[in-house]
Amino acid sequence: MTPPPSGPVCAGASQYASYSTFSSYVRARGPVLLRTARSLTANPCDAEDLLQTALAKTFVAWERIEDHRALDGYVRRALLNTRTSQWRKRKVDEFACDELPEPSGVPEPDPAERQVLHDAMWRAVLKLPERQRQMVVLRYYEDLSEAQTAEVLGVSVGTVKSAVSRALGKLREDPELTPAREEVSRK
Repeated sequence: MTPPPSGPVCAGASQYASYSTFSSYVRARGPVLLRTARSLTANPCDAEDLLQTALAKTFVAWERIEDHRALDGYVRRALLNTRTSQWRKRKVDEFACDELPEPSGVPEPDPAERQVLHDAMWRAVLKLPERQRQMVVLRYYEDLSEAQTAEVLGVSVGTVKSAVSRALGKLREDPELTPAREEVSRK
């Protein structure tokens, strides 16, 4: 019988045993550790990268870890430290400036006010004669061109233009829409 190998060959056997125990640990605890990594990042791909980095650091220290029952804590600490390092190194795209970059546009109207205006507009449209109502709905609610509206209704383009013009005039004069127009003109 040959004596057991000594020197570097034994070290290789020891490394294989370390790798074997490490890989069985990763197979057993990987899903739990991935959930922990996902709780530290917003992106699942970043979580996988974070776990991979933490596991690489753990493997390097595998021989030095004395209590293998505390491996989860060790890996979690490696996850936290790695994530903190990534966070500190991130590029910040904020610049100090004299003026605010946000546009000073008109603020959005209250949704309730919008709904009131919408309901008032429909009531006013329903007051129009049927033919004018059809043309207004096709032109402005269905967003058809004058030619398409004329084709759908079987009339000339000129008829559509004049009927829509008269309908818009009636809508401008509708007393229910007057407060809404005044509100819009003030803004």
